[in-house]
Amino acid sequence: MKLTDNVLRSFRVAKVFRENSDKINCFDFSPNGETVISSSDDDSIVLYDCQEGKPKRTLYSKKYGVDLIRYTHAANTVVYSSNKIDDTIRYLSLHDNKYIRYFPGHTKRVVALSMSPVDDTFISGSLDKTIRLWDLRSPNCQGLMHLQGKPVCSFDPEGLIFAAGVNSEMVKLYDLRSFDKGPFATFKMQYDRTCEWTGLKFSNDGKLILISTNGGFIRLIDAFKGAVLHTFGGYNNSKAVTLEASFTPDSQFIMIGSEDGKIHVWNGESGMKVAVLDGKHTGPITCLQFNPKFMTFASACSNMVKVKDEGEVKLERSVFAMLLA
Repeated sequence: MKLTDNVLRSFRVAKVFRENSDKINCFDFSPNGETVISSSDDDSIVLYDCQEGKPKRTLYSKKYGVDLIRYTHAANTVVYSSNKIDDTIRYLSLHDNKYIRYFPGHTKRVVALSMSPVDDTFISGSLDKTIRLWDLRSPNCQGLMHLQGKPVCSFDPEGLIFAAGVNSEMVKLYDLRSFDKGPFATFKMQYDRTCEWTGLKFSNDGKLILISTNGGFIRLIDAFKGAVLHTFGGYNNSKAVTLEASFTPDSQFIMIGSEDGKIHVWNGESGMKVAVLDGKHTGPITCLQFNPKFMTFASACSNMVKVKDEGEVKLERSVFAMLLA
């Protein structure tokens, strides 16, 4: 099935999961689209089966916490950042729940983590104003860049270059093989005092870059020229929440959740809004991603939903939903 405006309008919530007792801070689909893994502020890692639509396994990272979880290319392994004790990145085998390696170096919270789509390289950005380049096979940082402000960063789909968003006003493109020589392209954007950049993603065809903010708009720019193609707004984000924006796998549509639990979808070429979907969330949708292989996407909200349990009120849950066409 091909994604069209009408197909996107037809998406409905197929499954709602309430496995977590605190905010789901991140999730990631496996490259084959068969599973999705989530990290939560309740220190849990939950693995879901996308085809059967049910949780498969729950692991815990009680001591260090868990955030920004990402699949690696090896089956059953992930990397994630810590949100307790230290700012070390951890490499975990899901198979036996054992750490394979630690990646120490950042001195403040890691706010961006991107796995290379082609090999064992990954990059991280931190509030310590650095971007670090890593290889899964070594605990030592392979490269270090000092920036002027909070970074957002991501690999392009071919794994040859990465983009860094700096100070919420410029995008710098680096060649992975010679990044120490500095950026080969810098795109300066109009600075907006009302918000800051919270994420940066390439489209799967490598032609577009999506910049998300904690304000009421996201920007789509040309990955080669840096020109702003569209600015998408009209969704609610009055409390400066970090909302995740995503492309569909065909690079044609852009989507983001809003603070009222709705999901807004635009056509990337025309810039027109094509759908507003009900994600069945009662609070801001902070995580949103499309499955890379199947016609489904997932959303998670940061709000606690009060559920009655055996006559007792206030069993609180964070909601994770899967939507199907």
